[in-house]
Amino acid sequence: MDRRVLIIGVGLIGGSIALAIKKEHPDAYIIGYDLNEENCRLAAKMNIIDMCADSFESEAISSDLIILACPVEEVEQKIYQLADLPLKPEAIITDVGSTKAKIMQKSAVLREKGAVFIGGHPMAGSHKSGAGSAREHLFENAFYILTPTSDIEEKKLSELKNWLKGTEANFVVMEPEEHDMVTGVVSHLPHLIAASIVRQVESHAGENERVRWLAAGGFRDITRIASSSPAMWRDIVKHNQSSLLSLIDEWIEEMHFVKTLVQESDENNLYNYFSDAKKYRDSLPVRARGAIDAFYDLYVDVLDTPGIISHVTTLLAEERISLTNIRILEAREDVFGVLRLSFQTEEDREKANDCLKQNDFETYLNM
Repeated sequence: MDRRVLIIGVGLIGGSIALAIKKEHPDAYIIGYDLNEENCRLAAKMNIIDMCADSFESEAISSDLIILACPVEEVEQKIYQLADLPLKPEAIITDVGSTKAKIMQKSAVLREKGAVFIGGHPMAGSHKSGAGSAREHLFENAFYILTPTSDIEEKKLSELKNWLKGTEANFVVMEPEEHDMVTGVVSHLPHLIAASIVRQVESHAGENERVRWLAAGGFRDITRIASSSPAMWRDIVKHNQSSLLSLIDEWIEEMHFVKTLVQESDENNLYNYFSDAKKYRDSLPVRARGAIDAFYDLYVDVLDTPGIISHVTTLLAEERISLTNIRILEAREDVFGVLRLSFQTEEDREKANDCLKQNDFETYLNM
């Protein structure tokens, strides 16, 4: 009998996990459930899942693997609903939430019923959403955090890793509290800071319209993450409140230190502050995939001539290289403008770089 997988939430993450499971376990029968029925039907039509369920309860009781690929607030609700069902004793339940401590606490109700719950967080994503954006290789080389409780048998953890083998992700086992602190430092706090900087610019723009004009360039780039889903980040902040409050206190202390540097305006101290930050930032892995989705950008010099953008995109399409975004940074008549092409993977960017260079375009990886 085919093994059955139930994915609750068939969006970008849930759909991509479904594709990865299909690749490694072609015998698995994958059922999808989504509050957005149209999204679920699209997933079935695209063969991301084998069937779209009207009710997750009826499918959960016969599933060998249940993946909660929904927002963290909904994960909590589904945990309690699953706890009331006669699940298969050997079934594994996991989630993909960006916070873990609170979810693991809530999952105790499942473990009390003898169910196996292993927290999960695949650290990969995209600016796109929905089943139509699902990709089999979305998690390739990304970190996939697993937070099993101490009573979980090693064979169950290995079984889950085997189910997810097709993601080609790097599995890392952590304590839930460690996960929330680490992701708080490198992902959650930066999102809060980016949003706060945007809000500050917005307040000044109300007094001086030129602020808005000048913010249209590099400022947009350094605050890209502030464009993430407000609903998702509302829930993440609520779930990781404890870690974030501690980190915000640290950030306030750092800003007090920076304020002192600015007040004293000592040349050596200012230089050392920026130099130390540059050294550490430059030492970070370039190709590794971290907690915040990387932006794989390629810059291309182009003349302001009719059809130049379609020419560039046609060249990439012919090589089956997928673009995620394209933006004109500067274009003036009779001089070079710059196209910023964004890709989902480093591999796509490298292919695009080679393709365009072969067609006599001047390209840059950084600007």
